[in-house]
Amino acid sequence: MAVPVGYVITAAPIAGCVALALMPLRRPPILAALTFRLTLAINELPFIALYYLAAATVLVIGQHDVTSPGGWAALGLGALAMAGLGVIVWRELQAGPVVHAALAEAFGDGWAPDRAATAARLRRLPLGRILFQPFSARRFSVQKLANISYGDAGRRNRLDLYRHRGRPENAPVLIHLHGGHFTQGHKSRQAMPLIYRLASQGWVCISANYRLSPAATFPDFLVDAKKVLAWVRENGARYGADPATVFVAGSSAGAHLAAMAALTPNDPAFQPGFEDADTSVTAAITLGGYYGPLDGDGALPSSPMACIHRGAPPFFIAHGTNDTVAGVEMARDLARKLRATSGTPVVYAELPGAQHAFDLFHSLRFDTLVNGIEAFATLVRARARQTRPDHNGCVRP
Repeated sequence: MAVPVGYVITAAPIAGCVALALMPLRRPPILAALTFRLTLAINELPFIALYYLAAATVLVIGQHDVTSPGGWAALGLGALAMAGLGVIVWRELQAGPVVHAALAEAFGDGWAPDRAATAARLRRLPLGRILFQPFSARRFSVQKLANISYGDAGRRNRLDLYRHRGRPENAPVLIHLHGGHFTQGHKSRQAMPLIYRLASQGWVCISANYRLSPAATFPDFLVDAKKVLAWVRENGARYGADPATVFVAGSSAGAHLAAMAALTPNDPAFQPGFEDADTSVTAAITLGGYYGPLDGDGALPSSPMACIHRGAPPFFIAHGTNDTVAGVEMARDLARKLRATSGTPVVYAELPGAQHAFDLFHSLRFDTLVNGIEAFATLVRARARQTRPDHNGCVRP
């Protein structure tokens, strides 16, 4: 039975990764981590796999290599992989309705003056980038100022600042903190589609490095995040920023830090040497976060769950149902506890089929989420409270 070996070598790995993307292995941890690494790209960029598999299929058919039972079996494997990729695309398309429903739930019936127009906006995506340039987030209209120092820890205390080349004044600020399990990661890798989108719309966006383990431990990471906030309050106006409107965001480990920073405003325990700096934020945006405790000084709370209070700012929490690195259950708990305690909107978008680190590329899913974050930011700014939070810092155990 003749088998088109070249085609099988192409189709089999794609089919295997598709199967793992649709039915991820969550236990044991080593297989969960392997599942993440094998499925991240195909789960967010299924079109690339479709292009490659379709080209291989056309080639094998053109060469008349599917006339034997082995050839038909190989072609059937390719067809199954394509069908699985279609399911992945369908799951990505569910992000729009999910984000729309999450905004409506958080802000109520009056969440948008024209709900139909906002829904249409959630569906409006940069398809050219998604289909053909998913790895490129740069925009000519955005200027990047790299490696600005905000602390005394060398390259781990540097930030990149993104702004429109027109240099708008009094621009809202987004600070993003990268992920990497607190042991790795870099400021120029995650959430770039979000950063460039907002900067192109007139925001000042900042992506910052922070100290990492093993040289640093908690609360060093959070202290650095608050140093970035203090830097914005002191220096942001020079770059066109409005220091009174600061959104803090993060991915994975960075989501933990963003949540902690948002929930511990002006807490002197996390601001050694700059206790008087204003580190409150307008809102928090967390993407695929870990929200449990960290190793470190046991006298200080290290989990956002332990720092929820009624003065918490608005939150936008997004998490994937298929996340095998940071399970979705913690994100659900964080949203539930925030809603039960705080008096501000909590948007919780649980993204069907999404894995960990879904914010690395332009994709149907993440660009839809970016649209939702823009809508969230517009609503929060329109409804911003005129008073400061009535609770400064986390309750000590």
